[in-house]
Parts: sequence; C-alpha cells; structure tokens
Amino acid sequence: MPDIPDMQDMGHSAHLRPPPPPSPAGAQPQRQTPPAREAAPAQQSSETVAPPGDTQSMGHGAMDHATMLDATAEESVGNEPAPVPPADHPADAFFDPATMQAARDQLRREHGGTLTSRVMLNLAEYQPRDGEDGYRWEGEARYGGDIHRFVLRTEGEGGVDTGLEAAELQALYSRAVTPYFDLQVGIRQDFEPTPQRTYATVGFEGLAPYWFDVQGALFLSGHGDVLGRAEGTYDLRLMQRLILQPRAEMNLAAQDIPEIGIGSGVSNLELGVRLRYEIRRNFAPYVGISYDEKFGDTADFARAAGEDPSRASLVFGLRAWF
Repeated sequence: MPDIPDMQDMGHSAHLRPPPPPSPAGAQPQRQTPPAREAAPAQQSSETVAPPGDTQSMGHGAMDHATMLDATAEESVGNEPAPVPPADHPADAFFDPATMQAARDQLRREHGGTLTSRVMLNLAEYQPRDGEDGYRWEGEARYGGDIHRFVLRTEGEGGVDTGLEAAELQALYSRAVTPYFDLQVGIRQDFEPTPQRTYATVGFEGLAPYWFDVQGALFLSGHGDVLGRAEGTYDLRLMQRLILQPRAEMNLAAQDIPEIGIGSGVSNLELGVRLRYEIRRNFAPYVGISYDEKFGDTADFARAAGEDPSRASLVFGLRAWF
C-alpha cells in the first residue's frame, strides 16, 4: 500500500486528484498516524497577532482600505488656480465685449437716458373782478434727461385796462439730487414792475410725501435785494378725468423795496382752488376761485398806489402741455 503523503506537503492540486483505487477485498487498511508536530513556542504565537496601531505587522488585506482612502483624498485636493470671480457683465465672456457695450448703451438711452422736451402751461386764465378784469399765466419749457435738464420758466399777471403789472422769466439748470427732488440754479429777469431787476436764483422742486408738488427759491438781485418764494399744489382726482387742484403761493422779502412796491416779511399770499376736466390728458379747461392778499408794508405800498391790497375772483382758464 503506498504511503499517504503528508498533508503539509500537499498543494492545492492534491485536492483535485482522483482518489486512489480501492484495496483488495479482505485487506485491512493500516492506519498510519502522522508524526506529532512540535508545538510552537508561546512567544511565536503571540507575535502572529499584531497589536492595535502597529501597521508594520498588519497584513496586506488590512492595509488596502486605508491606502485607498488616503489616495482618494490626495487626488481630490488638486492644485488648479481659483476660478475667475464673476464680472459685472458676464455676457462679455460669450459675445464680443464691444457689441455688448453698444447694446447696453442703447438700453440705457431707451430706459432713462433719452433727451426729451416738454412745454407745460400750468395756468392761462381770465379773472373777472369788480372794477377791473385781469389775466394771469404761468408755464415752463424743459429739455434734458432724467438727471440734467434746462428749464425756462415764466409767470406774470396784468389788468385788461391797465396792462402788464408783473412779468418774469427764469433760465435754470435743474439737476436731480434724489428720485423725487431737483436742485435748480440760474437767473431771473423781471420785466415788470419797473425798474427792471436781474436776480441770481437757487431753488428746488419736487414731489413731497402724500403727492404734494412743491417749489421753493431764493433770489438775490444786483442791488442786494433778497426775495423768496414757496408754492405747492395737490391734484385730487375726483374721477378719471375730473381733477380738483388746491394751490398756494407765498412771496417774501428780506427788506423793503419801495420802488417796486415790495415790503419786508411776507409780501403776499395767494390761495386758490381749480377744477379741471381733461378732455385729453394734455388739454384740460378749468374753473375756480383765487384769493390774493398783501401784507405789511407791501399792503401800504398798494394802498398808496390806489390799489386794493386784497382781491378775490373767479377764474376761467386752460391747462395744457405738449
């Protein structure tokens, strides 16, 4: 009977070999006891288990996972430069910057940068009064954009029989300083009353809270005269086309100017209310009441000239713009 090879000397191929042929009948197989192996020392068996944290004694399989994590972390860091921060005009990265700048300039002109013009006639009215009928006008012409404008403003009044009593023309540079207010500087020329005077002008106009249109100005003449003016209006829309407009105007002076009939302090106050109907948005006839009162030395100068310091009248007029 051939000897059975020691299991330690068998390789993996020994497990795949066919079993040996059976022994003849009646033969008793002799059991062969493998030689006893000497026990390994205790110190040697203890070295086969690596203590925690000892990576040198770890097997290859135990190190594969940690090595993969470290390699992945190193690869994800990278050393590429940081991306370019977003620019004010991202489209320039895809289209010609000069073409895009031309498009932005055109958009700016069409949405606020366009130069426009307007002629506005706020008051053009006839005033039937006891003793003498009168007339009055107030209007302006504007040209410019949203920020910078040139303004021509005029106002005056007179009597049908006595002729022109007061007339002035202002040439102003107007600049928007807030979304609702403009600062204005320029000159004012008075044609009546005589002697004529020229004033340096600084003022403002705008839309106050609760939709009040307000204006104010200071005037300094070549003779050292200082005048002031404040006025305000409010449009109360009764219907889509029917509008009631209260109005107030006050004039002041820092000193007496007897040659033109103005006294120091509040020289006069005008209060009125006008009801207009907009046949078209830019064409609206109106009817109303106006009351004008002179105060202090201004009233005394008016009496000395044979005038009534206070007067009230109906008004019929037209408001238009184009």
